[in-house]
Amino acid sequence: DILSDCAAMLGGSIGMLPSDSLGAPRADGSTPGFYQPISGSAPDIAGQNLANPVGTVLSLAMALRHSLDAPKLAGQLEAAVDAAISAGALTRDLGGTLGTTEMVQAIASHLKA
Repeated sequence: DILSDCAAMLGGSIGMLPSDSLGAPRADGSTPGFYQPISGSAPDIAGQNLANPVGTVLSLAMALRHSLDAPKLAGQLEAAVDAAISAGALTRDLGGTLGTTEMVQAIASHLKA
């Protein structure tokens, strides 16, 4: 817990960090895993449109890459997160003004079909 809090400073916020706990690889090459943002569910701000969703979105990208055999989709999702942040989409914990919903919409707007 202390290490993840310290590592959050590298990304600017604990809300930016994805995580996984991987199991042993299966015969088909996929790897079962449990994916979640480092920040957890943030129950203290639940329902207030304040949570930074980037760690959750990037956790999905990790699941796509490691467990769901969809590395191309993972890369597209990661690129959309990068593009949204590069375009100035920031949640309040990063000094921006966007809420959870608006940040997800900003990321989605950079996804390519």
